[in-house]
Amino acid sequence: MSEAAPFDAAGAAAEAADDSTLTDLELAATLVREAGTLALQMRGGGLQTHTKTSVSDVVTAADHAAERLVGDRLRAARPDDGILGEEGTAKEPASGRTWVIDPVDGTYNFASGLSHWCSALALTGPAGVVLGAVYHPQSDELWLGGPELPTTRNGEPVERIEDRPLDQISAATYLHPTRFTRPEIFEPWKAATSRVATVRMLGSSSVDLASVAGGRIGVWYQHSCPDWDWLPGKALVEGAGGATALVQVGPVRWHVAGAPTGVAGIVAALGS
Repeated sequence: MSEAAPFDAAGAAAEAADDSTLTDLELAATLVREAGTLALQMRGGGLQTHTKTSVSDVVTAADHAAERLVGDRLRAARPDDGILGEEGTAKEPASGRTWVIDPVDGTYNFASGLSHWCSALALTGPAGVVLGAVYHPQSDELWLGGPELPTTRNGEPVERIEDRPLDQISAATYLHPTRFTRPEIFEPWKAATSRVATVRMLGSSSVDLASVAGGRIGVWYQHSCPDWDWLPGKALVEGAGGATALVQVGPVRWHVAGAPTGVAGIVAALGS
């Protein structure tokens, strides 16, 4: 397939409305929606895929264009805030706040024509994550929330996460095939996975975590997540009344989110 024409993120930013008048939540909502819409449009025009660390770890021009769009708009609207993007965008904060960008989360799915991918954004402050925003373009679902911001889906509050035992809930997780030969990763993962009712590996952390916040999945766990795969969805789960945890098991750090009883069960299983 031919490479799509480069997207002029700076030009788009210049033509945009004054984002500085928006609240943080409004700004996050605007940017993830525009980034996700841009990526979907670019995919329709045809994209070449480039590998990073493995066949399943890929990047496209849409990832870079969507991150440029978000980064340029944030520089203009929040000049004192820091920026951390998966594809390399970086700016040190003067305010103590940092925006964390995942322009296309689930790029392998995105590049393969599957629907389980999104654009995601989080804002952090001195006390931790402030808010998360996740936009799933192919269902037109926009998720917003945070520890002090009740989670919404397309503007409507989601129900509080139902607390049920681990053996009665579904789990979403991910383990790369190469990790099956590493006992310090595989054994804790196997112990946790054996205790849930059913398991799914879908390939987008932020879509998975939005699904946890929305009650579609009971618990989520994964090892060694970068901030852009963790913080947007962590904010949504906490805004829906769920629990989140970081747990160190030997040399490996695990990230867990979902129904409080389920999270406690996964944490116990990982360390068993």
